[in-house]
Amino acid sequence: MSDPAYPWLQNYPNGVPHTIDTEKYSSIIDLLDTCIKKYSSSVAFECMGATLTYRQLDEQSRHFAAYLREVCHLKPGSRVALQMPNLLQYPIAMLGALRAGMIVVNVNPLYTAREMKHQLQDSGAEVIVILANFAHNLEKIVADLPLKHVVVTEIGDLLGTLKGSIVNLVVKHVKKMVPAYNLPQATTFKKTIKQGSQHTFKSSPIQPEDIAFLQYTGGTTGVAKGAVLTHANLVTNMQQITACTSLKLKYGNEVMITALPLYHIYALTVNCLSMLELGAKNVLITNPRDMKAFIKELKKQPFTVITGVNTLYNALLNHPDFSTIDFSHLKVTSAGGMAVQKVVAERWQAATGVSVTEGYGLTETSPVLTTNQVDGSERIGSIGLPVPNTRIIIADDDGNEVPYGEPGEIYAKGPQVMREYWNRPDETKQVFTDDGWFKTGDVGVMGEDGFIKIVDRKKEMINVSGFNVYPNEIEEVVSAHAKVLEVGAIGVPNERSTEVVKVFVVKKDESLTEEELIAYCRENMTAYKVPKMVEFTTELPKSNVGKILRRLLREQEAAPVPSPS
Repeated sequence: MSDPAYPWLQNYPNGVPHTIDTEKYSSIIDLLDTCIKKYSSSVAFECMGATLTYRQLDEQSRHFAAYLREVCHLKPGSRVALQMPNLLQYPIAMLGALRAGMIVVNVNPLYTAREMKHQLQDSGAEVIVILANFAHNLEKIVADLPLKHVVVTEIGDLLGTLKGSIVNLVVKHVKKMVPAYNLPQATTFKKTIKQGSQHTFKSSPIQPEDIAFLQYTGGTTGVAKGAVLTHANLVTNMQQITACTSLKLKYGNEVMITALPLYHIYALTVNCLSMLELGAKNVLITNPRDMKAFIKELKKQPFTVITGVNTLYNALLNHPDFSTIDFSHLKVTSAGGMAVQKVVAERWQAATGVSVTEGYGLTETSPVLTTNQVDGSERIGSIGLPVPNTRIIIADDDGNEVPYGEPGEIYAKGPQVMREYWNRPDETKQVFTDDGWFKTGDVGVMGEDGFIKIVDRKKEMINVSGFNVYPNEIEEVVSAHAKVLEVGAIGVPNERSTEVVKVFVVKKDESLTEEELIAYCRENMTAYKVPKMVEFTTELPKSNVGKILRRLLREQEAAPVPSPS
């Protein structure tokens, strides 16, 4: 395929298609049914040693679908909220809700009661499946919600009778991880499966444009809102991902490590849906922050694919047991969510023999828009080429396409781009141009070869005396210092230069001083980019997938200092 407007298409490796069949699957359930026929007896998911085959996933998701339709008497289009970490219960409930023609609302388990209330009210969720560990927060707000049904599950519920009972006992009474709660209207997840199994599930046709998920995000502007993602959005993005990994990953052959939470769009599409189509085994990591247990699980699995963000890979590399992991089966290391720092990517490749394949996308784009290929041509610091059936341009502030090599906002078009924000037409209008381009809010540069580099979030640029300074660049340089573990950079208001650069640093070596770090920066950056302020800290605020939250650093910096009493 050649296109004079996109000469860089020739940079796609041989064997990687430039286009996909967007009508191959009519829905996520069509995809699931196809996979079940092909891989019926293979393991689809494993968690804490317990497994779920494709056949069992089919049966139990049908039981949950029957519960929603026949016991709860809900109609297609009803919203079903899921609030749990990576457990076997998640794919059963998620796919069961979709089977029933309903809309899944993923809720971050770490949310406060206030954040939960906003999302559950805004989405109009009628059912919630929540882990008992977080049910105390639901109790505080349940009277103000449109919920009709509450389903509570525990970590050990699907781990087998004996092991599950022990796990639930330890979690609740030894580790004290389940605060007391009172939800008398709640039923248990086990009971929903049992009740559903007593009914015959009657499926309804699901159309490509039916809504599959309300995936909440801060988006490119404002308060958290639901990105409306259709079945077509998700299944086309899944195909785009499998097309770009087809040189390395084979059907029925792969073992995926899923440490990123499935309720996040990255793992939902890249780990869950893409691996379902491949007939892979998905190993769910419930708590990747327990690095010792995470590494112990990695040592058990002949894994071929792993996804993560920069902070996850950095934490693994710096753990003393990292060298005990067997990477001989590893084919693909995928990264997204935030820029992968050069020093982390280089150390990972040196240690594992596999380069980091970096991609890019947003919740609103299901999420993948671009990726490096997995043929050995990965470029550190680049987010790669647009995935098949996707157009990307770099635009100036007036929406005009800029020449190759010049920075501007990344605009995108493709079948994976969301339809709208849920019940927010004004917000939707702000992020789409009149001719249908989605404005990402990210600043990037595209080379003549089509490879794109993210410069930074448009709204996170630091203005130093009229010069644009990008936090990504500052963090890249500072993180390369041998005594730095993690770093976050922000702009701080300054009367003389509009803003100055401040960095928050977690030390790897306690001997590191502010003077040493600033001297290092002066050697590696032009003067106006050098941090004027350094604050050492024991940890940085991170999102649920480990992305450093500069917004919280800015809020922390702006907070008034309490006066001494």
